[in-house]
Amino acid sequence: MDNLFENDDFGDAYGHEWDQAERLAEEAFDLYEKGQMRQAFDKLNEAIETGPENSAWFFNMGLTLDGMEHFEQAIEFYEKALALQTDDVEILNCLGVDYTRTAHYDLALTIFERIERIDPLFEPAYCNRIITYTEMEKHEKAEQMFYLAQQIHSDCPLCFYNIGNSLFSRGLYDRAIWCWEKTAQLDEGHPQIQFRLAQAYWVSGMAKQAREAFLKEIRKSPSDVEVLLDFGIFLLESGEIDAAKEKFNRILEFDPTFAAARFYLGDVYRLYGDLHSAERHYLAALKDDDQLSGPRFRLAQIAMQQGNTKKAGALLKAEVKIETQDVDVLIGIGVMYLQMNDSEGAAQSFLLALDTEHQEPRAFLGLGIALALRGEYAGGRQCLMQALRLNEDAATLLNSAWMCCCLEDWDAAAHCTARARALVGARQPYHAALTALEKKLVRSPLTKLRTLFARS
Repeated sequence: MDNLFENDDFGDAYGHEWDQAERLAEEAFDLYEKGQMRQAFDKLNEAIETGPENSAWFFNMGLTLDGMEHFEQAIEFYEKALALQTDDVEILNCLGVDYTRTAHYDLALTIFERIERIDPLFEPAYCNRIITYTEMEKHEKAEQMFYLAQQIHSDCPLCFYNIGNSLFSRGLYDRAIWCWEKTAQLDEGHPQIQFRLAQAYWVSGMAKQAREAFLKEIRKSPSDVEVLLDFGIFLLESGEIDAAKEKFNRILEFDPTFAAARFYLGDVYRLYGDLHSAERHYLAALKDDDQLSGPRFRLAQIAMQQGNTKKAGALLKAEVKIETQDVDVLIGIGVMYLQMNDSEGAAQSFLLALDTEHQEPRAFLGLGIALALRGEYAGGRQCLMQALRLNEDAATLLNSAWMCCCLEDWDAAAHCTARARALVGARQPYHAALTALEKKLVRSPLTKLRTLFARS
């Protein structure tokens, strides 16, 4: 037992293997720095097979998998690294971030709280909790973490970026813009900061600033298809159809199977009036992603334009079947069902739109009309009143007035009519309908409901 290993060369051999593993790990790091994640992953695997007790290699494997966006696998390696270094706050922090990325929010909070106990001055434990609480829609807690982080590091660009996301998700766009402008000031190269500013400017109606921010982001990351897509949609909404087309085509140069770019190219050709090319792009989008929301709806619109109601109905049913969460698509489907005199299908579509996280007044308006067409005037009126509470516009006021006439509530009808007149004056297309209301010419209220909603 004095000489456990008869081969005296064992130590030298093991040392050689360890040196080889270290070399592999160094090569993996160089590959990681160059963005060659797959090759870095393979090199680290070889190193770990030789030295399975090295927590740094497990940690680096987690970072590599994060770079490949394989977050669930990264968690496994961070947990292995943590088993060897139980109080390493850097490992814990990366683990907490990936728990947030994979929607394991309670686990993420447990990890960040553990870091706080180990090192109360480790600022990322507060900064990253802003994201976790934002994802959980606990925005007061997110703000609390922001202020705690500020006490440690008052100029952390990531903190301002993260709390900006919380503010943006609540519709507090002015405050979000201020925070993201602060991020850009502190860290000009912060990932996608100009993109986030562009989105905030856009939704705030600041088109010039949005355009400038989009262009800055594209100059920095010319192959970022997410940015190119949003900029293309922005241009499309601004009426710059040719410029939008160029952006969608550029996306397809980087990724020929990017279904959303195909879909919006379909919209471009639809606006050109080239329905054949539009249809071709919508079908190509479905080929690349058969769960993409929108193409079937657009194809249904084309079928309706061509007078093929049966085909349009089948396409609308197929769109609903994929359980789309796109509110605009669901409302559009409801409107088409109204045009097809299918109040049941319309009501179902508007209800689905209201079942999302948005309380869209157009969905209440459409549901109110669909119920009225089924003779359910009281329920229809309740829906229209809710639409008015959310957004008092001429279309909703007009339809509410007609509904009140159907219920023979003349005072309410007169009140809604007067408010609508105050909004639109003598402008078309509402002037004739208002005149009819004012003269109490309500001979076929259901027909007028259908006509008015189609106009809106």
